[in-house]
Amino acid sequence: MNFQIREAITANVKGDNPQDFQETIQDAIARGDEHLLPGLGVFLEKWWQTSTEEEHAKFTETLSKAFQN
Repeated sequence: MNFQIREAITANVKGDNPQDFQETIQDAIARGDEHLLPGLGVFLEKWWQTSTEEEHAKFTETLSKAFQN
Protein backbone atom coordinates (compact mmCIF):
# COMPACT_ATOMS: atom_id res chain seq x y z
CA MET A 1 0.00 0.00 0.00
CA ASN A 2 1.47 3.33 -1.08
CA PHE A 3 0.20 5.81 1.51
CA GLN A 4 1.10 9.43 0.91
CA ILE A 5 0.46 11.38 4.11
CA ARG A 6 0.63 14.81 2.46
CA GLU A 7 -1.96 13.81 -0.12
CA ALA A 8 -4.24 12.20 2.47
CA ILE A 9 -4.15 15.22 4.78
CA THR A 10 -4.64 17.63 1.89
CA ALA A 11 -7.66 15.67 0.66
CA ASN A 12 -9.07 15.53 4.19
CA VAL A 13 -9.03 19.31 4.70
CA LYS A 14 -9.69 20.47 1.13
CA GLY A 15 -12.42 23.09 1.21
CA ASP A 16 -12.17 23.72 4.96
CA ASN A 17 -12.73 27.30 6.03
CA PRO A 18 -10.51 29.20 8.50
CA GLN A 19 -12.70 28.20 11.46
CA ASP A 20 -12.42 24.54 10.47
CA PHE A 21 -8.63 24.81 10.38
CA GLN A 22 -8.55 26.56 13.74
CA GLU A 23 -10.69 23.83 15.31
CA THR A 24 -8.57 21.09 13.74
CA ILE A 25 -5.34 22.64 15.04
CA GLN A 26 -6.74 23.31 18.51
CA ASP A 27 -8.10 19.77 18.74
CA ALA A 28 -4.78 18.24 17.66
CA ILE A 29 -2.90 20.28 20.27
CA ALA A 30 -5.43 19.59 23.02
CA ARG A 31 -5.32 15.85 22.39
CA GLY A 32 -1.54 15.79 22.54
CA ASP A 33 -1.43 12.57 20.50
CA GLU A 34 1.84 12.20 18.66
CA HIS A 35 0.12 10.55 15.70
CA LEU A 36 -1.43 13.96 14.92
CA LEU A 37 1.97 15.67 14.58
CA PRO A 38 2.49 14.73 10.91
CA GLY A 39 -0.77 16.51 10.05
CA LEU A 40 0.37 19.66 11.79
CA GLY A 41 3.66 19.32 9.94
CA VAL A 42 1.82 19.23 6.62
CA PHE A 43 -0.08 22.36 7.64
CA LEU A 44 3.21 24.10 8.49
CA GLU A 45 4.81 22.99 5.23
CA LYS A 46 1.89 24.32 3.16
CA TRP A 47 1.85 27.59 5.09
CA TRP A 48 5.61 28.03 4.69
CA GLN A 49 5.41 27.43 0.93
CA THR A 50 2.71 30.07 0.50
CA SER A 51 4.02 32.72 2.92
CA THR A 52 6.25 35.70 2.41
CA GLU A 53 9.81 36.07 3.68
CA GLU A 54 8.49 38.60 6.21
CA GLU A 55 5.99 36.05 7.53
CA HIS A 56 8.78 33.44 7.72
CA ALA A 57 10.94 35.81 9.75
CA LYS A 58 8.12 36.66 12.16
CA PHE A 59 7.21 33.00 12.59
CA THR A 60 10.76 31.84 13.23
CA GLU A 61 11.32 34.69 15.70
CA THR A 62 8.17 33.70 17.61
CA LEU A 63 9.11 30.03 17.47
CA SER A 64 12.60 30.74 18.78
CA LYS A 65 11.14 32.69 21.72
CA ALA A 66 8.66 29.90 22.48
CA PHE A 67 11.48 27.37 22.82
CA GLN A 68 13.59 29.59 25.09
CA ASN A 69 11.13 29.21 27.96
